[in-house]
Amino acid sequence: MVRRDRAAGRAPGAGRRASTGPARVSGAGGGGDLAVHRARLREVIAPVVEAAGYDLEELTVSRAGRRHVLRITVDGDHGVSLDVVADLSREISAALDGAEETGGEFSEREYVLEVSSPGVDRPLTQPRHWRRNVGRLVSVTALDRPLTGRLSAADDAGITLDVSGKHHELSYADLGPGRVQIEFGRVADLADDDLAEFPDDAEDPDDAEDSEEEDEE
Repeated sequence: MVRRDRAAGRAPGAGRRASTGPARVSGAGGGGDLAVHRARLREVIAPVVEAAGYDLEELTVSRAGRRHVLRITVDGDHGVSLDVVADLSREISAALDGAEETGGEFSEREYVLEVSSPGVDRPLTQPRHWRRNVGRLVSVTALDRPLTGRLSAADDAGITLDVSGKHHELSYADLGPGRVQIEFGRVADLADDDLAEFPDDAEDPDDAEDSEEEDEE
């Protein structure tokens, strides 16, 4: 298969992402049912992500013209660096190639693979999501009451939310999806390595791919 690997930097508030494409995914039958398609892909991809020490948070497949776009979101207790995203993208591509050779096609369409980490707009729905955001300002509806405060603790049972100096201990059963609030005053706390990921003249990878496709035509 011919692949073009490219990595995208991270804009403030967005996750880290790497893309691979286009290529052909193997599988029986034409487009097939996307739910079945996703299930087969998850069987191949989840072990790769977990073996690397990360969680497969989301896997989606959508049609885009003559292709499928396979979007994978991964996360870990210590975050996900751009290098990790790029490594996982290559490992997942290799695993899909191996599955094609032994198990038949996933789809007759070409696909574009996008691997990313969650952005700050990702809803907090699992205990691990809350645990990984301790110390951040979050908003959540708890027992039909909206709350915004500092997440001071999170474990398998629930969270502790500091709202104006008052601590609220809440179980997950009482919580709706939480949202991390962006605190612009904390931009100065970003590490130099994080800031280096945003060159002023960085090219939009999607624009680059569109340009390549026009050249090929």
